[in-house]
Amino acid sequence: ANYSRPRTRRAEAGSRAGSGEMAVTLEQWYRQMPVVTRSYLTLSFLTTAGCALELISPFSVYYNSHLIFRKYQLWRLFTNFFFFGSLGMDFVFHMFFLSRYCRLLEEGTFRGRSADFFYMLLFGSALLSSVAPFINIQFLGASLTFMMVYVWGRRNRHVQMSFLGLFSFTAPYLPWVLLIFSCMLGSSPVVDLLGMAAGHVYYFLEDVYPTMTNRRVLKTPALVRYAFGQAAVDGPTGGGERNGLLEGGVRG
Repeated sequence: ANYSRPRTRRAEAGSRAGSGEMAVTLEQWYRQMPVVTRSYLTLSFLTTAGCALELISPFSVYYNSHLIFRKYQLWRLFTNFFFFGSLGMDFVFHMFFLSRYCRLLEEGTFRGRSADFFYMLLFGSALLSSVAPFINIQFLGASLTFMMVYVWGRRNRHVQMSFLGLFSFTAPYLPWVLLIFSCMLGSSPVVDLLGMAAGHVYYFLEDVYPTMTNRRVLKTPALVRYAFGQAAVDGPTGGGERNGLLEGGVRG
């Protein structure tokens, strides 16, 4: 009995130390995220959690073209990208892919060019918002996430990936693998296909068209570059093959 108390205290101290290390590690992981990735992940978590806790209503953030352009509720143009449903496995799934591929893009082919990455998200959001009224989609965050997955896959074409250890494939096929898996779970393919279409439009205009014509169509506005403290970049900036080597060995 005399020896059990010191051991218990040491165990408690070790437990507290382990918890502290875990908290520090989580904080470091969050702070080490690049600015656009960290901001998008934070806004998505706060919006979804706020709706789950009934602090805000999903009806006040969803995309509705009538309320936006007739009632001037312009915040809906942005807030619908931050809501990812109930706090369940589907939410965890989307947060994982958002944080992973958003960060891989911003730290990979967009390294040092967060302004260009932010402009890519603006361009994708505008594309998705212009199509949403015709296919009756109220929340476009999942489509924007799929757009990022598609662009990352196209710019890292030689990266080998594995799906649940069942089969291997290269990165450009990742969106298709996820689409098939989502359909097997009973989800509609429309949201994912919409994101893939937006991603392909961006990839063509930013990576393919400039190499064909030596002209960039998607030039980041000077105001956006100024806000991020980024200098102008001339010529094609995709860098898929060169920067893709940095992501070698990534496994899905």
